[in-house]
Amino acid sequence: MAIPKSNIRGLQDIPTLSGRVDQTSLPYKAYMKIACLEMEKARRGKERESASYRVKNIDARVEEIEHEKAALLQAQAELDKERPTDARDSDPKPEPLPPRSASGLRLRY
Repeated sequence: MAIPKSNIRGLQDIPTLSGRVDQTSLPYKAYMKIACLEMEKARRGKERESASYRVKNIDARVEEIEHEKAALLQAQAELDKERPTDARDSDPKPEPLPPRSASGLRLRY
């Protein structure tokens, strides 16, 4: 008669308390967690500085664009004042495009 293997117990089957150590009783793990949090905080601080620097650069460029746009619009308004009104009305209009054929493009092979 053979004994079924499921009934055989060995050293691995004995329950122990070794895996159930209270995490607060291991201070090095708490200090390691604190160190990791401090490193992440330092990284996030650098990211924040970098992002605010980029935002300042973008804001400065937007302001430059607005000044340049205002200068161009003012120059164009002065040119429009100097030009006679009949010259404004007689601007050449673009020629209309020739009508397209209804057949479209045909390729022969």
